[in-house]
Amino acid sequence: MTDASRPRRRSDITKDAILTAAREQFAASGYQAATVRAIAAKAGIDPALVIRYFGTKQNLFALAAKFELRLPDLSVIPKTGAGAALVEHFFDRWEGDDTLIVLLRSAATSEPAARRMRSIFAGQLVPIVTRLTGEPRARASVRAGLISSQMLGVAFCRYVLKLPAVVRTRRAALVRRLGPTIQRYLFDA
Repeated sequence: MTDASRPRRRSDITKDAILTAAREQFAASGYQAATVRAIAAKAGIDPALVIRYFGTKQNLFALAAKFELRLPDLSVIPKTGAGAALVEHFFDRWEGDDTLIVLLRSAATSEPAARRMRSIFAGQLVPIVTRLTGEPRARASVRAGLISSQMLGVAFCRYVLKLPAVVRTRRAALVRRLGPTIQRYLFDA
């Protein structure tokens, strides 16, 4: 019997239900306000099972908040379009998967969430910037940090705070305005 044809174990189904409920609770309430009891209730299970399978709320959050930026290969597009392409990509990720928004909302009040966000951006954005610029990691880290500050700031204002002017601004206009800034962060000395 292959793995695909093998029936799923009950424990795997329960773990998936817990992770789904956790993502929903963290998205709705943030890390601090989400409780193991509320997550268990949403999953339709006893809270003891959450602890049995994940140990702590922090461990559960780390697994529920797995997120790949899936950054594009910027080396295959004209160098002059890299900033706009990166901005467009970030909008695609935020609008296609609310995990990054959950992390952003939670990072302001939770050190585990802030640590996870730092890990995502350092682990995934810095190597791309290093390859694209050919600079040492330390210098690319500064560039990646500036890019992160700009993109996370826009995400916070558009998707968490929901500032009316930022929400109303069409995505294409935001890409047009932010692209040159990200371009400078990528390549200007």
